[in-house]
Amino acid sequence: MRQADVTRDTSETKIQISINLDGSGKAELASGVPFLDHMLDQIARHGMIDLKVVAKGDTHIDDHHTVEDVGITLGQAFAKAVGDKAGITRYGHSYVPLDETLSRVVIDFSGRPGLEFNVPFTRARVGDFDVDLSIEFFRGFVNHAGVTLHIDNLRGINAHHQIETVFKAFGRALRMALAIDPRASGTVPSTKGSL
Repeated sequence: MRQADVTRDTSETKIQISINLDGSGKAELASGVPFLDHMLDQIARHGMIDLKVVAKGDTHIDDHHTVEDVGITLGQAFAKAVGDKAGITRYGHSYVPLDETLSRVVIDFSGRPGLEFNVPFTRARVGDFDVDLSIEFFRGFVNHAGVTLHIDNLRGINAHHQIETVFKAFGRALRMALAIDPRASGTVPSTKGSL
């Protein structure tokens, strides 16, 4: 079973995350940042990953530390759950539309952290959520999951739609990359023999 439980405890946040990469898309979310919970639900549902997140952070200051640290902890959980990556597809991609908006996400479980984030947000906030925090979430994730991640919002007018299509496409790309390849016979998907 590809599962992991990770806790991150700092002076700014306390975060507990449980994941099952072979789940059914169930989510129990209490990050203290409602819009982040909405986006994490997209990852779980579209990635077919069971996800539990409980976070307490210094949101009286702002949501930055909580959103970033959830990304970090989620990345650590993915790295732990996927293990040596034997048998996985490794690469995943997805295009997701929502009304006028279209986003593309491409991921490689390469062991090398890298993020290209190209989302020209049309406004600074969605409700109380600072849209700049989305890049902090993904930066935390890639640095601790050890993945290369390219995120492109190809078109969009509504900032809520922009972020939501990114998170949905991220979930779908994860699902593809983490799928067990029946032809791989449990081998690591690299000519180097390890990732």
